[in-house]
Amino acid sequence: MRRMFGFLIGIFVGGLVGAVVALLLAPESGEQLRGQLRDRGQNFLNDVRHSADARRIELRQRLDTLRAPREF
Repeated sequence: MRRMFGFLIGIFVGGLVGAVVALLLAPESGEQLRGQLRDRGQNFLNDVRHSADARRIELRQRLDTLRAPREF
């Protein structure tokens, strides 16, 4: 348990350090960078929603197929 907690802390600290370094070394201004990050985040969320909707439709069709009465 202690090793897992240490690992998670390491991931968090590493991500935080990486984010700070990326922001400091970014070639654009902070406002442009924030806009780009916001756009990428929005695109990512849209992609996730689209994929989830497609998967939901697929699973619903499978469920309907399984629920349909069988003919022998």
